[in-house]
Amino acid sequence: MKIARVIGTTISTIKDEKVRGRKLLIVRQSDARGVKKAGSAFVAVDLVDAGQGDLVLIGEGSSARQTDLTKDCPVDAVIVGVLDSLHVDGEAYYLKTADNWGAE
Repeated sequence: MKIARVIGTTISTIKDEKVRGRKLLIVRQSDARGVKKAGSAFVAVDLVDAGQGDLVLIGEGSSARQTDLTKDCPVDAVIVGVLDSLHVDGEAYYLKTADNWGAE
């Protein structure tokens, strides 16, 4: 799994039948502390009702197709968790508060 931040949303009215009804969010991978951007933005299927600015856990590749909702679906990335806090080497780097919402 990877840590990423939700930076936007997207809507696709024409898509594969197996992903109809799924929320698609734009995410960008973060470093291990959830602070620095790492890599390009990409689209992930949201399985946990994440929102703008949330720090999330991403499953990619064949792992993205192992959930009950995405089994045999043409997806490459899924949001499988929303982080409430992030501690690295005993230091707190992220705590979800109203101040984080909408952050990029």
